[in-house]
Amino acid sequence: MIRAERADDGEYRTVTIDRPEARNALTPEALDALERAVVDATEPVVLLRGAGSAFCAGADLGVVESLEDPAAFAGHGQRVADAIESADPVVIAGVDGAARGGGVELALACDLRVATSEATFAESGVSIGLFGAWGGTARLPRVVGEGVALDIACSARVVDAEEAREIGLVSRVVDDPAAVAREVADNDPGALGAVKRLVRAGARGAETAADERAAFERLHAERFGE
Repeated sequence: MIRAERADDGEYRTVTIDRPEARNALTPEALDALERAVVDATEPVVLLRGAGSAFCAGADLGVVESLEDPAAFAGHGQRVADAIESADPVVIAGVDGAARGGGVELALACDLRVATSEATFAESGVSIGLFGAWGGTARLPRVVGEGVALDIACSARVVDAEEAREIGLVSRVVDDPAAVAREVADNDPGALGAVKRLVRAGARGAETAADERAAFERLHAERFGE
């Protein structure tokens, strides 16, 4: 269900949710496999994709309907999203097709989000009496702002690729997300890791000035030191 493949040049890893017959809906087992595929990556860049016509439909509804411990399932998804967010590589969500519910939340946990023109996004949980509980209620407003986040989450409406770019949900609309992975991977791995950690910390309101100086000093020594 989760495939991990190294690019021919070895510069990035593609992790594919490969369950197209279910629009790449995620079971608990798939969540664990997804976490391992991203966290265990030795490449500096990971491209997360979905097989077939969808990126990810979110949690498998058959699993959700039969949950005995809904809070534990929500916590499971939160841990996986947190692991993706804090993983060493720069993680890029390459959204081609539908991202719904938990699929949007996985994309939000990634460092970069790019979309093809076929991509669509929706936090559709409220339409069936639920909501995304894998960290999306915190990440979505950080990315698009509180007002837009509430509009998306409370309306369950579908956001197309161009609107997603306009509101900052994705940074680019591209023909091929792999081209972005190659572009990012064509840079120094140490610098990529430092920039990811510092930007992530700063976005959470952490004081990063001292860490920024230390990282710059270390990278400078590696690049120009004797």
